[in-house]
Amino acid sequence: MASEDEISLLVIVVDVNPIWWGQQGQRQPEFTLSKCLDAVMVMANSHLVMTRTNKLAIIASHCQESHFLYPSKHWKTGDTAGDEPSLGSSDGKYELLSVANDLIAEEIKNLMARTQVKGHQTDTLLAGSLAKSLCYIHRVSKDLEAGQDMKSRILVIKAAEDCALQYMNFMNVIFAAQKQNVLIDACVLDSDSGLLQQACDITGGLYLKIPQKIALAQYLLWVFLPDADQRSQLVLPPPVHVDYRAACFCHRNLIEIGYVCSVCLSIFCNFSPICTTCETAFKIPLPQMIKPKKKKLKAAN
Repeated sequence: MASEDEISLLVIVVDVNPIWWGQQGQRQPEFTLSKCLDAVMVMANSHLVMTRTNKLAIIASHCQESHFLYPSKHWKTGDTAGDEPSLGSSDGKYELLSVANDLIAEEIKNLMARTQVKGHQTDTLLAGSLAKSLCYIHRVSKDLEAGQDMKSRILVIKAAEDCALQYMNFMNVIFAAQKQNVLIDACVLDSDSGLLQQACDITGGLYLKIPQKIALAQYLLWVFLPDADQRSQLVLPPPVHVDYRAACFCHRNLIEIGYVCSVCLSIFCNFSPICTTCETAFKIPLPQMIKPKKKKLKAAN
């Protein structure tokens, strides 16, 4: 169990890609974005009530922006500048959880209301959301009192497919989280994510593709609510095979064998004498020309 002075910060990143969730509503009407957020709030409330020192943040990963659902600007400032949000009791519910649920619902409603999908801008900005999560964790760690310790972890609830264009940004975020001892967990709703498999394996987190989306709340409470210390005492799903293939910089395809620039470490699937990233020109050793041997003239008889 955590000590009184230890703070446990959980940052939940929810994939709210409107295109994927619109298609999901047509395929499986019983599991919508609203149902997913209900499961997320169940886990968030459970994390807050486990210990009074637990902290929480929820970030919506959209195709246009990464937006804080909790804590939000309304939580900090209230309806007027400098005011705290009113804590009204409803049927004996804990006031903090009631206000948090209302604020999260209001923030996601405003985010979806201003969504305007243009052109091919349909990929979820997951790398940016993870970077924002690390920045928030760093900011909270700076506000700790003397003698306080904090354990941080990030839970990613992934819906849409991976975007190979974000490969470099994603890997930079993963190694930054590893350096800060931030654990990354992944709960995948649809197709497997090679990037999140690498993130969980490198940082020591759990990766799980849930077999039944409608049971999301049960999987969140069983697998992802316990912290790293408590997981060693539980029977959890076995680890998955990690796909460590990299995405090439020329076509953004996952490759097993390729060419690597010796200067900037860019990866290419086809050979190029000039690196398109750092514009380094490589000297190509040409094969040596073998001079033909002169035939000896036979002496005339």
